[in-house]
Amino acid sequence: MNIAIVGTGYVGLVSGACFAEMGIDVTCVDIDNAKIEKLLNGEIPIYEPGLEDLVARNVRQGRLHFTTSLSSVIDNCDIVFSAVGTPPDEDGSADLQYVLAVAREFGQNIKKYTVLVTKSTVPVGTAQKVKQAVEDELRKRGEDIAFDVASNPEFLKEGAAIQDFMNPDRVVVGVDTDRARKVMTRLYRPIMLNHFRVIFTDIRSAEMIKYAANSMLATRISFMNDIANLCELVGADADMVRKGIGADTRIGRKFLYPGCGYGGSCFPKDVKALIKTAEQNGYPMRVLRAVEEVNESQKRLVFDKLVKALGGELKGKRIAVWGLAFKPETDDMREAPSLVVIQLLLEAGCTVRVFDPIAMDECKRRIGDVVEYAKDMYDATLDADAMLMLTEWKQFRIPSWGVLQKSMRNALIIDGRNIYDPQEMEENGFEYHCIGR
Repeated sequence: MNIAIVGTGYVGLVSGACFAEMGIDVTCVDIDNAKIEKLLNGEIPIYEPGLEDLVARNVRQGRLHFTTSLSSVIDNCDIVFSAVGTPPDEDGSADLQYVLAVAREFGQNIKKYTVLVTKSTVPVGTAQKVKQAVEDELRKRGEDIAFDVASNPEFLKEGAAIQDFMNPDRVVVGVDTDRARKVMTRLYRPIMLNHFRVIFTDIRSAEMIKYAANSMLATRISFMNDIANLCELVGADADMVRKGIGADTRIGRKFLYPGCGYGGSCFPKDVKALIKTAEQNGYPMRVLRAVEEVNESQKRLVFDKLVKALGGELKGKRIAVWGLAFKPETDDMREAPSLVVIQLLLEAGCTVRVFDPIAMDECKRRIGDVVEYAKDMYDATLDADAMLMLTEWKQFRIPSWGVLQKSMRNALIIDGRNIYDPQEMEENGFEYHCIGR
């Protein structure tokens, strides 16, 4: 089987490398010449554990290819995946210009039956627009070539994407013909031999499943953050509350960790897009509006705790920040709480010195030299009046408290991820503030 994947961002490149690992001949397509040139030279534009080796191995074995031209490979393809970006418009709706551009190019070039599969996260009803765009191009050509559209949303966690792809808990595929269903069954059978976990639905339901899943996870996070904030006020321990409710099998333990808010490329964008879809259909998503509101306020909570701990006097203070990425095992800073906190610190007149194991270059790209960049985690805390923990990287979990005591001017730690034990912090001479405890 031969497939093409248009878009070599996070979803497209991970999917392409993993399909190639399954033995499928894959061509990844991107209009960005510089990006394709780097990929051809073995340079990976994103950070994902294991991805560089996976790409290199499949390129070497001749199963993974890169090009800027879909038209040059489409004749040999059984399936074309669309994995291009769907950035939010100013009103929060998903921008479909790139998705529809792929559809038009597909319609301009197919010569035989091919399935066009949308892997990007798109609003309900997008497949119909994609189908119409393809039909319009075929009509311009005077051609009557059979094709199908399908929806195959991704559920990859950044930092664990390869494992998620190769051993998924489910694969959702939306189709509206038996022919498309057979093609997609053939594609996924190799990784589903022991347990065929493909859920076939109609296309609109598949499009909705992606948004609903991410919105549910975002809801759990904001709910737990709300509970944690209340725990502080009434004297309860949010960690104990989390364990108590998570033990209920109807609730479960995942996504119940309080913190300084969610970020990344999916949750913020998808919550906004689903709210907008509901608005366009005359329905207010009241729960999701509250989820979004809680998350935005939660992103500044670490800063607010710092203000209180320092008695409101922040001007001229040196503040260390541990963690820039929105989560560990990625360099992704999209909608990261760190961006909100750093901006608030700078506006308050602080000098900010940051460290992240992976995301330093990404931070420089985003905000430049308005902060100082440390060479390691302890260098970041040199003469610091406080340290803010914003991303729970493993190397931050058991630091040398003695080194921190010597390097910091003031032994104050604000923990936005609740990774330290309050009693241990007190025993080591730190003033310690976390969330919900």
